[in-house]
Amino acid sequence: MQVALKVDVDTLRGTQEGVPALLRLFDQYQVRATFLFSLGPDHTGRALRRVFRPGFLAKVRRTSVASHYGLKTLMYGTLLPGPHIGRRAGHIMRDVLAAGHEVGIHCYDHIRWQDFVANRNAEWTRHEMQRAMDVFQDVFGHRAEVIGAAGWQINAHALALEEELGFRYASDVRGESAFYPLMEGVASRCVQIPTTLPTLDELIGSDDMSAANVHEVVFDASRKALPDGHVYTLHAELEGMALSPVMQRLLGAWQAAGDTLGTLRDTFATLDQAALPTRPVVWDQVPGRSGVLAVQGAS
Repeated sequence: MQVALKVDVDTLRGTQEGVPALLRLFDQYQVRATFLFSLGPDHTGRALRRVFRPGFLAKVRRTSVASHYGLKTLMYGTLLPGPHIGRRAGHIMRDVLAAGHEVGIHCYDHIRWQDFVANRNAEWTRHEMQRAMDVFQDVFGHRAEVIGAAGWQINAHALALEEELGFRYASDVRGESAFYPLMEGVASRCVQIPTTLPTLDELIGSDDMSAANVHEVVFDASRKALPDGHVYTLHAELEGMALSPVMQRLLGAWQAAGDTLGTLRDTFATLDQAALPTRPVVWDQVPGRSGVLAVQGAS
């Protein structure tokens, strides 16, 4: 089985602490991953606006958000000014590239994108994407080839812009196979490589799952045969920090099974782009996550 490792980096703390820890772990197991960075201000504290969203408080209680993100991070953008991640931690991002991993864009302002993009117009969307691209260029000295939307939140303008702005592939949605997206009548020829596996924060605390056994659930899910293998989304703030032992057990299980672990670029290289189908992107619920996410629809 082929499993692409996609690391979402949401916060300054995740960049400064979780990313270096993941670099050490991946080096230990001799695997490479795709790191997608939040590049602008860390406004994590503003996520409290979601308090009335169905399932949000249950998730907060279930996944111990405060312990994973830290009190200081949860005050950024409210009681504390949001630090600019690209300016404060660009050197760590460059360390990721120097270690042989793939780097790409997650967003500019994680909370702003995740909470608002679904209902914003083309101008707003272009502005947010361009700001992320500008910081990425400043940090790395070249353009990004890959992008993956924060919180699996997207709109039709963003999908069209991914093609226009020259991204080779994206991972914005949940689904089961690579495809060309179609949303609200807008098509894009930027290939979508969706996340196929559940994430730790969706699983822990549900149905007697804990940090001690959740890796078994993810590994079992990865046994399902899919046309292009699997994509596992992990978070620098979780698997790179308190849940690092879970990631170690997962890596060990995948390697013991003879699976091929790699980047989104590795998966993209295996695709027959001419044969990929066009599929709609729809809104749907995913167990363990509040609200709705962008999901690969049926033909």
